[in-house]
Amino acid sequence: MPYTVPDPKIFACTQSTELAEKIAKSYGTELGKISYARFSDGEFQPSFEESVRGARVFIVGSTHPSSENLMEMLLTLDAAKRASARHITAVMPYFGWARQDRKDKPRVPIGAKLVAKLLESAGATRIITMDLHADQIQGFFEKPVDHLYGSTFFLPYLRSLELDNLTIASPDMGGSKRAYAYSKFLESDVVICYKQRKKANIIEHMELIGEVKGKNVVLIDDMVDTAGTLTKAADMMIERGALSVRAITTHALLSGNAYERIENSKLTELIVSDSIPLRQQSPKVKVLSCADLFADVMHRVHHNTSISSKFIM
Repeated sequence: MPYTVPDPKIFACTQSTELAEKIAKSYGTELGKISYARFSDGEFQPSFEESVRGARVFIVGSTHPSSENLMEMLLTLDAAKRASARHITAVMPYFGWARQDRKDKPRVPIGAKLVAKLLESAGATRIITMDLHADQIQGFFEKPVDHLYGSTFFLPYLRSLELDNLTIASPDMGGSKRAYAYSKFLESDVVICYKQRKKANIIEHMELIGEVKGKNVVLIDDMVDTAGTLTKAADMMIERGALSVRAITTHALLSGNAYERIENSKLTELIVSDSIPLRQQSPKVKVLSCADLFADVMHRVHHNTSISSKFIM
């Protein structure tokens, strides 16, 4: 009797339930049953409410701080391992702690490396994530990593806007590679912002390398936190003659007074994915879903087929 591959089971961590439901719907299945018991002191315990023995399990959860989101993913992975799941894939649309990818000064941790080891120790046999802060984080893992790109759904939307005199911009030197990749695909010019920080999230000085007068500018970045860099860059570009400034950032952390900054800035639109649920709505924030991308890649992974066609850039 020929062996048939059993359907995979998709489960959600609590912080990503809405996205996981979209992914499951796009995949053509329903979310698996899982519960999280919570104790009065804040401790919590995941419990699978159906058998996962011998199954391929996808656990969907972005690990944006607070650390409770990471801990929830780790405990759920461990529960799947101890319940004898055959393949356990951590589907992490946003990989938290990724900004700590190196020692940039003495006596600090490499947080991204630590998180990678924790995920593997907890039981993850594969990682699927999107737009890592630094591509080399993939090298922190001994397990396979499928690193997806938001450009898969951002570029079609950008093309649909039919912007004349389009110029792609990077908000800092570190994002220039990403900006050049977009510009190559769109056959557009590139400008780069050069910034100096006093400390994390505080910009001391910013300069612009390139010409934006008479251009419709699109800033490209992997994440937006306090929105200080993006809004400062947008205001500076409008002052230098840009017709409009939009921003594409995959992960919308939007902490502190980020929403207020965006709404008071000269940004026409901030385009983000739903890798992280938004804290509030804003007329300037446009959300594009990454659910179809993850569902398609999960289907290909389950059936052992190539995912290379999903990489637009």
